[in-house]
Amino acid sequence: MIALKNIEKYYTNGFQKTWVLRDITTNIAQGEFVTIMGPSGAGKSTLLNIIGMLDSGDKGEYHFLDEPVMKLREKRRHELHKSYMGFVFQAYHLIDELTVYENIETPLLYRKVKRSERQSMVAEMLDRFGIVAKKDLFPHQLSGGQQQLVGVARAIVARPKLLLADEPTGNLHSAQGEIIMDLFKELHDEGMTILQVTHSEKNASYGTRILEIEDGFIREDYPVRQGGLIGH
Repeated sequence: MIALKNIEKYYTNGFQKTWVLRDITTNIAQGEFVTIMGPSGAGKSTLLNIIGMLDSGDKGEYHFLDEPVMKLREKRRHELHKSYMGFVFQAYHLIDELTVYENIETPLLYRKVKRSERQSMVAEMLDRFGIVAKKDLFPHQLSGGQQQLVGVARAIVARPKLLLADEPTGNLHSAQGEIIMDLFKELHDEGMTILQVTHSEKNASYGTRILEIEDGFIREDYPVRQGGLIGH
């Protein structure tokens, strides 16, 4: 599904280059649940944003579903992102002026899904996440955990092939975080490919594989052993 070859990302200041990612080469198959780990500033979120087409690399090759992303026009990249990807952010990124229902509906409007179909897809999400009673509330009327549930519902309502999550439980207490991670596991069991950035070994244990990044390089790439044990 995802093939990265020699991806580099850097910033230039005068004649000086500051590297964010260097020589990133890896493949992610459909149906994997991959965790990107590493110290702060290692390049984890940048890599996630490049894969999610919210940012682009400066060198290298990136193929998504066999399309050469770095050679595509902006419009095509936007189409791929919109059609195949869902994003969950640490800071929720809900639209303050929209209700819970409208926030979840937004990706379906972008995809021009018919009204009747939209209604049943949103209803299914509200039901699945146990937030039917909250559908007419605005984000500021919800707790952090509820906002993140809405964020996840919005990310998956259009049934994306790839779910990208950047520190999805970073602002939540442990019980709320567990609910989110159990949901991810459920989605993965249903066949969704998931890529998450986290500092938490517990969250990483829900996945199938770990990429450890340090100073912009992939230092280690190893599977999560069965039973959620992390082992090199």
